[in-house]
Amino acid sequence: MITRESRRRRSRAGKEYVEQAPFNMPATYEETSPQTPTFFVLFPGVDPTPWVEELGKELGISEAEGTFCNISMGQGQEKPAEAIVERYAKNGGWVMLQNCHLMSSWVPSLERLLEVVQEGAHADFRCYISAEAPGALSGPNMPESLLQSCIKVANEAPADIKSNLTRSWAEFGQERIDASSKPDDFKACLFSLCWFHSIILGRRRFGPQGWSRAYSFNTGDLVICSNVLTSYIDAADAAGLGVPWADLRYIFGEIMYGGHITDAWDRRTNNTYLAELMKPELRPEGEAKVGLELGPGFPSPDPTTLDYEGYAQYIDTKMPKESPPLFGLHPNAEIGYLTSSTANLFSTIVSLGGGGGGGGGAGDVVKATMADLLDRCPEELQMVLIDQMAEPLLAEPSQGPYVVCALQECRRMNVLLGVITKSLSDLEKGLAGTLNMTQAIEDLIAALTISEWPGRNPYSQCAWEKFSWPSKKSLLPQYADMIKRHGQLTSWTETLATPISVWLSGLFNPMAYLTSILQVTARATGSALDAMTQETHMTTYKDAHAIPPDSTFPENGAFIHGLFIEGARWPFGDEVEEPYEFGGAKVGGFLLESRLKELMPPVPVVYVKAVLVQPSWEPSAVGYLRHVDDVYEAPVFITTARGATYVFLATLKTVVPKNKWTLTGTALMMQQDD
Repeated sequence: MITRESRRRRSRAGKEYVEQAPFNMPATYEETSPQTPTFFVLFPGVDPTPWVEELGKELGISEAEGTFCNISMGQGQEKPAEAIVERYAKNGGWVMLQNCHLMSSWVPSLERLLEVVQEGAHADFRCYISAEAPGALSGPNMPESLLQSCIKVANEAPADIKSNLTRSWAEFGQERIDASSKPDDFKACLFSLCWFHSIILGRRRFGPQGWSRAYSFNTGDLVICSNVLTSYIDAADAAGLGVPWADLRYIFGEIMYGGHITDAWDRRTNNTYLAELMKPELRPEGEAKVGLELGPGFPSPDPTTLDYEGYAQYIDTKMPKESPPLFGLHPNAEIGYLTSSTANLFSTIVSLGGGGGGGGGAGDVVKATMADLLDRCPEELQMVLIDQMAEPLLAEPSQGPYVVCALQECRRMNVLLGVITKSLSDLEKGLAGTLNMTQAIEDLIAALTISEWPGRNPYSQCAWEKFSWPSKKSLLPQYADMIKRHGQLTSWTETLATPISVWLSGLFNPMAYLTSILQVTARATGSALDAMTQETHMTTYKDAHAIPPDSTFPENGAFIHGLFIEGARWPFGDEVEEPYEFGGAKVGGFLLESRLKELMPPVPVVYVKAVLVQPSWEPSAVGYLRHVDDVYEAPVFITTARGATYVFLATLKTVVPKNKWTLTGTALMMQQDD
């Protein structure tokens, strides 16, 4: 649909309505006046300060001349800002007030001051204001009258590679290339750097599969990296050396762009891009006319045949059609992104909308949903009996840790069931008129009306979410999930014998069970617990029911099931080449390319084995990294939101370079979104 609409707009209105041109600050300045401030809306990755400073220098306005002042607003900056505005309005000059959203209580005073000083203001007076747009759950942070009096600039970084690449390349010129002592090497590296900058900006649109957070990569990062590139290439040339690729990759990946990144897996993705794009193959070798393929169908051109304008033309004419593979992602990433965007759109519409027409109404929906949930709500687990049964087992080295895990899960389930039962009972009484309606009951009604798990709204006083597990499911799927989790605990606590395979996704704290595996193995082998970690092996058992009835626990480990994979798939049945016995389990297979439209297929039963940490493994914040060519370290998350829902590191076999799976965002998930 988006592709069809883009083509229609291009043919009817022109490409400028589809491809975003680089921002033109001089043209914006022509529309300003001493009586008309300029208001910049701040977006991630966009900093308007350099645009204003560079234009000011061209017009003779600078800090050195005493005619430009840049103030980052914060506590205690009100009086200095007011004094500068008054002085420049009288004598001429530019003032830039950054991050005014942090001073929303002071902005009305600024508005009144501007109204006063603009009468008879100096012809060279200009006021520039920047602020972030308010969040979805917060109110306006800027007076409407101030916004109406300003020229508003919303220069959000485009999501497509071509527009980003055009904007990035436009930051430089032929004179910048000519200033390098090795212009051909500099051109090739600079173009690859611009490509890198473009794809890490565009990758944001794929949500958590792209980046777990919306990092504020900006043009300043690109410009500073280009300065570093110039210095290092010139210094290497003076020393008679080649391009210092390793140094450049480290500075770009760990310091410049890496300085924005807080998630370890995102840092790995960032460094993988640089490892693939910053290497000697950028320049053609031998009789080849093109160098390294930056993306499918888009090779790095021969720098000896193109000047600055030639590269700009190359972008305009040779850039392939936008698609996820240009980012290193699978085409399914686009499907997932569009599906998620549509779901978020309709979720927002539903949350903003009122009751529908026709018979019945929202009240009938709430009553029917409440009755259904109360009818299906399981009874609390009998902790007195379970504790009595557990007492003699806690001292057994092979059972104690698993029993502790089961007890913790049962107690958390009972707390959640108690909260759900009480809130639904209060709602029933409130609707019957026997109990006063409280804010918590009102919030519960609002959640039931839009089929949302109560408490997911951070302002809700109905606290189901607080006592639950991380999830993105709507109300009824998550409620069914809770009943299934209760069923696993009921079966587990009948004898407190650990199941041959545990539905890991069905635990409140899955890491507790994984730690139990390490504890049991450490006690059995006499190893130190802090010298152990886990590794994973995919079995040939499709699900827990496929495990042979006479099977026992595998060596130094346990079976888990219920996981899904995003960004790749794992083979089943006849697809598994040469399965073999390992630790008492039948294992085999390796990572394969995803099938189209299979966004998150399940994986087989997983054999989690406790192992001793090897000296060659690198300790990190997310686990021990093996750095082995045929093992891809896959993060395991509870939900597709990734980020804070990370649980542990899984080791998956691969026969292709593991950088491929890093760029596709391959990870294991404990649950789907529906």
